Amino acid sequence: PVEDAMVSMHAKEDLGFAHRFVPARVPGAPTLLLLHGTGGDEDDLLGVGKHIDPDAAILSPRGKVLENGMARFFRRIAEGVFDTADLRFRTGELADFIAAASRAYGLDPAKVIAVGFSNGANIAAGLLLLRPEALSAAILLHAMVPLVPEPLPDLRAKAVFLAAGRQDAMIPPAETEKLARLLEAAGAPLTLAWQDGGHRIGPGELDEAREWYRKEYHGT
Repeated sequence: PVEDAMVSMHAKEDLGFAHRFVPARVPGAPTLLLLHGTGGDEDDLLGVGKHIDPDAAILSPRGKVLENGMARFFRRIAEGVFDTADLRFRTGELADFIAAASRAYGLDPAKVIAVGFSNGANIAAGLLLLRPEALSAAILLHAMVPLVPEPLPDLRAKAVFLAAGRQDAMIPPAETEKLARLLEAAGAPLTLAWQDGGHRIGPGELDEAREWYRKEYHGT
């Protein structure tokens, strides 16, 4: 069970974020960096991570920004309008946490794959655009453009799976398409998967993400 393998943030040190860590079941397996949506916490996506790769290590931080008592990874001014100064700061803070956790838990920093939903997917996209060395790849579930850096980073070695809902009222299809174009302009090998649902993680997109991951990392 996931719970039996959990190590809380108190097991070693805080590292700057409240978080969960689950050791890999197979030596050398990738690390899935789980990034929750608004109002979530470090436990929200544990099942998602295990669905994608039950053998991977799991690193799941809790966002440090509160919006009406709900945890987020960076501030926003309004729905869909981000505080870009805070986004830049929080993205750097998260990248530093990934590096510190890699040292503390003996993880390979070249095998960290983000799995983010909504606000978590947006900061994962921010990591790709601002601190690409922090990630080897990303699974972005219901994301939009967090910001447009100049110049764009070279993402040719950063595979991205982007899932979106055609009925998503929070992130309309046009916003997803903007992010897809931005990532492709940076050179990222991109897979865009559409579902008919709204702003939630659907079983179909999760299965597609798992199949994409298997092809990328296991060749199956």
